[in-house]
Amino acid sequence: MFNRFYKENEGDRIWWLDNDGTEGEFVFSFNRIKTFNLFRDYPWKLTEEQKRIFDEEQPFWADFFSDRRMDD
Repeated sequence: MFNRFYKENEGDRIWWLDNDGTEGEFVFSFNRIKTFNLFRDYPWKLTEEQKRIFDEEQPFWADFFSDRRMDD
């Protein structure tokens, strides 16, 4: 089993973890050191800046989790 980080698009600031052999887990990072589990950590464990970046680069997930908005 091997794990590696990749970007969906060249200019992205978010790295996704390719967890070979793990299904249904979405892990991402901004620096490839500290990781976040999408379903467990978004948006609560992200800084305002990290959330802004994530929402810009991942509009699908931002919309998917719209019921978790903290600014309401």
